[in-house]
Amino acid sequence: MYNTALVYRSFGEPQTVLQAETTALAPLPAGQVRVKMRLAPLNASDLIPVTGAYSHRITLPAVAGYEGVGVVTETSGSDAHLLGKRVLPLRGQGTWQQYVDCPAELAVPVPDDIDDTLAARAYINPLAAQMMLEHYPAHGQHVLVTAAGSDCAGYLAQWARLQGAKSVTGIYRSAIHASRLAACGVKALADTESAAIKQAAGKAGVIYDATGGTLAETLLQSMPKTGQFISYGLLSGQPFSIRQRLPAVHWFHVRNYLDAMTADGWQQAFCTLWERLRTTHVSEVMVVDFQQWQQAITLYQTPGRIAKPLLSF
Repeated sequence: MYNTALVYRSFGEPQTVLQAETTALAPLPAGQVRVKMRLAPLNASDLIPVTGAYSHRITLPAVAGYEGVGVVTETSGSDAHLLGKRVLPLRGQGTWQQYVDCPAELAVPVPDDIDDTLAARAYINPLAAQMMLEHYPAHGQHVLVTAAGSDCAGYLAQWARLQGAKSVTGIYRSAIHASRLAACGVKALADTESAAIKQAAGKAGVIYDATGGTLAETLLQSMPKTGQFISYGLLSGQPFSIRQRLPAVHWFHVRNYLDAMTADGWQQAFCTLWERLRTTHVSEVMVVDFQQWQQAITLYQTPGRIAKPLLSF
């Protein structure tokens, strides 16, 4: 059997350095399951590593992609109960390939009522939102989220309301997101509404920021000194300076918590996520054939995009 994967052997622009490579499948290692992929989404967290932003922790060559859903086609040892089951093959190999091997204890079974398009994107953004709300709760707080049109911010906004936030304000870049945010009970502000943004930040007890740059600096200078500022991304491509000791700034990355998480804890986290995702408004998707991966990247990078591209295998 053969496997085609999107591999990068050097860092750079994903459209340039990613290459489809076909090789023979190696024997399945002990303790692993082999998953035939169905769908894998495109996220900023999939593309940014390809550029070399995290080159210190990536060994080349590497297969791109961090999440997706597929069906177990081969097992080893005591994992035969997973054969033929839909799973998320996570924390093993890159997922932008036809077959993915992953540790059996970390393969997440997908409930029957969760469709593939939702299951494929149930890791990167939902788990990050869930963990941020656990570590930096929104209960009883006025909450502000940046990059409010993004998937992770959408989960944060909706789940912060369920957790008991007093209010949730979302700052967006493209006006196309405003009505969707309002439908979720979020007060939507364009990133050009400087005075309104400063006013909202002025009462925010918790800010979840994925943007960085000058917006992050404005929010930090405006929010109460007793507030919590959680930085989990730099979508602007620009860092931000911290000019004062307060409010407190926290840097959040899911990977920093994974090593301390047991296999049981990992599986339980997804049991909680499935319950939340069943009643959450999620973004639309656009399914793109795996062979058209370059088109999928172009679609993902299109300003004002509503639908998330999913690679179909």
